[in-house]
Amino acid sequence: MKNIGNDIYALAQRLFPLHRSITGNGTRKTLHILQEEVPHLTLHEVPSGTRAFDWTVPQEWNIKDAYILAPTGEKIVDFQESNLHVVGYSTPINKTIPLEELQKHLYSLPDQPNAIPYITSYYKKRWGFCLTDNQRQGLKPGEYRVVIDSELKDGSLTYGEIILPGSVEKEVFLSTYVCHPSMANNELSGPTVTIFLAKWLLSQKRKYTYRIIFIPETIGSIVYLSRNIQEMQKNIIAGFNITCVGDDKAYSFLPSRSGNTLADRVARHVLKHAHPEFHAYTYLERGSDERQYCSPGVDLPVASIMRSKYGVYPEYHTSLDNLDFISPAGLQGAYEVLQKSIECIEADEVLQTTVLCEPQLGKRGLYPTISTKKSNAMVRDMMNLIAYADGTRSLLEIAEKIQVPMWELIPLAQKLKTENVLRVSSQ
Repeated sequence: MKNIGNDIYALAQRLFPLHRSITGNGTRKTLHILQEEVPHLTLHEVPSGTRAFDWTVPQEWNIKDAYILAPTGEKIVDFQESNLHVVGYSTPINKTIPLEELQKHLYSLPDQPNAIPYITSYYKKRWGFCLTDNQRQGLKPGEYRVVIDSELKDGSLTYGEIILPGSVEKEVFLSTYVCHPSMANNELSGPTVTIFLAKWLLSQKRKYTYRIIFIPETIGSIVYLSRNIQEMQKNIIAGFNITCVGDDKAYSFLPSRSGNTLADRVARHVLKHAHPEFHAYTYLERGSDERQYCSPGVDLPVASIMRSKYGVYPEYHTSLDNLDFISPAGLQGAYEVLQKSIECIEADEVLQTTVLCEPQLGKRGLYPTISTKKSNAMVRDMMNLIAYADGTRSLLEIAEKIQVPMWELIPLAQKLKTENVLRVSSQ
């Protein structure tokens, strides 16, 4: 396979400096760049004040600059150096205050003294700065100038959507978020891997329709559901929330609330065979948009395949979750796992043998003329596939039963269908 990880990583590098939030121009710019990659991406604006179930779209927030000047006149905390230095959604301020008052508006991590924390205050108006604890401990008494050049006003929330029609209306759903500032694994790995999955899907003959969205986390999924829930509940057969898919550590799996949807079963199957060392979590350890997609009354079949799970790795929600934490190999690995999962969903169908007793494979050219270890395994898998193709089991269920990766059975099933040994069951 082409080393697509380098391309995904290059896109992450391009997007990294942009200041994203749940609304605003940085998020729009991010979506416009993704739109350059896949022009099928359409952008939607939802006005501030719009109700979405129990929530309301907040005012739009944009920021131009922010900094702290020390008593010496030195600029010690600078938004231009790291956009994590400002508490998300900070109200504007321009005043001089003593260190004692400033400390009430500072955030740092004593147990990670070299990391800048990521802090937000979306739904309560406040202002603040984030800095390393080493910086904070070095502050001297005196008067500090604090400047945040930001604006909160009625505007809109922006999200992106790609609909790729298939031969049937039933859908596979992919969701990722674009709302965090400069963080690599917990932000950019998701949309960059997802946009390249969309590129790949555009090149494929698709059985299912694909609904792919790029949203601000939480409020975005709630808004999107409020606009599309009936169609989604009617059509979606499987979905994945795509986040934290960029580092080189072990894979993680977080199930849907029911734990046994097609997405759950496919994800477990792919990880079990491709990366058996993966970490399995429970729905009790949820923390991203699966909270909305799997909530009571919504009940969509959405699971998550990740590398290092959000909230688990020490770099999470800090400046240490940077471009050095992810890698082309890590991104490509996650891309391939999700690609395999989609291929399994596309190929899953209930199969029925067309002959009584074992079929004569030789006369159909399906039996190898030379016996090798590899050819013997292929014949064994083919005969086991036929043995369980009784019109009640899907290909995924058969793969689980005979303990063979489904992607190895897909070409065998296709050959057997071509030779009329198997057919798709009408049940």
